[in-house]
Amino acid sequence: MTHRHDPRRRQLGLAAVSGLALGAFGTAQAQTPAWPTAKPIRMIVNFPAGGSPDLVARAVSNTVSQALGQQIVVDNRGGAGGIIGSDLAAKSAPDGYTFLCSSGSGAAIVPYVTPKMPFDHDKDLIPVASGARLQLFLVVRSDAPYKTYAEFIAYAKRNPGKMSYGSPGNGTSPHIAGEMLKSQAGIFTLHIPYRGSAAALQDLLGGNVDYLMDPGIAFSHVRSGRLRLLAVTSPQRLSMFPDAPTLNELGLKNFDAGTSHGFWAPAGTPAAIVERMNREINRALMVPSAVEAIKGIGAEPTPMSAAEFGALTKADARRFAQIIKERKIVQD
Repeated sequence: MTHRHDPRRRQLGLAAVSGLALGAFGTAQAQTPAWPTAKPIRMIVNFPAGGSPDLVARAVSNTVSQALGQQIVVDNRGGAGGIIGSDLAAKSAPDGYTFLCSSGSGAAIVPYVTPKMPFDHDKDLIPVASGARLQLFLVVRSDAPYKTYAEFIAYAKRNPGKMSYGSPGNGTSPHIAGEMLKSQAGIFTLHIPYRGSAAALQDLLGGNVDYLMDPGIAFSHVRSGRLRLLAVTSPQRLSMFPDAPTLNELGLKNFDAGTSHGFWAPAGTPAAIVERMNREINRALMVPSAVEAIKGIGAEPTPMSAAEFGALTKADARRFAQIIKERKIVQD
């Protein structure tokens, strides 16, 4: 026996199927845990432990973790001037469970000196929050034959190509600052890139390089007397070393090697999550222990909006463009 086509029966059937689908969707939504309850948050740091990006990340992680009620795991992925860690973050799922704490050079310099980046920093990562504004410090061993900046420059000019300086890697801000110094002071020294600031510092202490544009991890050795601070790269003197002259005072012009370490997320991370992380990081930057840790590397905590952080990074990139072009600096 056959049934004639009944439009009402078909509509009822479709309604029933739609109802089941909506019910399943609603159940799936109800079962999706609210962020960030699903799993720990991974904070990728694009330099090894002990470097300034690592110190900034750890300065805020505990406070942010407590505020969110979720563990934050710091994951150091150094190498290639910060590219390895940044690439890993850029290619992670934009679900709010992966963030990047990058050196200032990782965003303002490296993308512009690397011919074949494995990702597009401007498209694949979005700014979340600024962590700290870092300055650099010209440091040498205390047993070196030069005791002042003038003696250091005179020695370098008498010995062209015989002195060397270490950096955390090609295209990092200490590298760029080192080239700025060479260009303006008229000296020729060799650049030795390392995989992170800590390794460069150890080789300075060991006598394998002659000086560093230190990102603030050598202060304990300056205070102990093993290293000597000759100058700071900031536009003005710094409160923690008021007797250290700026390079501008010593005869260079408009010398400013400052960069901003900060936090990024994979593009596509929900705006609400970015806003929440920005808010919690800004709060963490005002906690006394975080302020002390950040000032301990000669930096200043810099709470600001995600948009302000992104604009500052682009301004830094424009400032460094001249020396990058002049010295034909290219990432290996």
